[in-house]
Amino acid sequence: MAFGTRLTGVASLAAAMGAAAALAGVAVFTVSTAACAEPGHFVATGDQVELVGGCLNPADLPAAPAPAPTATPGVDPFRQAP
Repeated sequence: MAFGTRLTGVASLAAAMGAAAALAGVAVFTVSTAACAEPGHFVATGDQVELVGGCLNPADLPAAPAPAPTATPGVDPFRQAP
């Protein structure tokens, strides 16, 4: 009985290691084939951090969400009463 349990544990470990190796290989392949001449760098300006350079086109990014409407002053947002 212990042999069957041990074999099951070894098989699941081998499957997990194989999956991890395959995912690592795909990640390395993806990074190595990413055609970007200048990877860019982050620059801190005041209290913001911005990406300078790189292969990212600002037109490809989604627009920033609109700010939430402000609550009426003096009105409790949970009870909706002044």
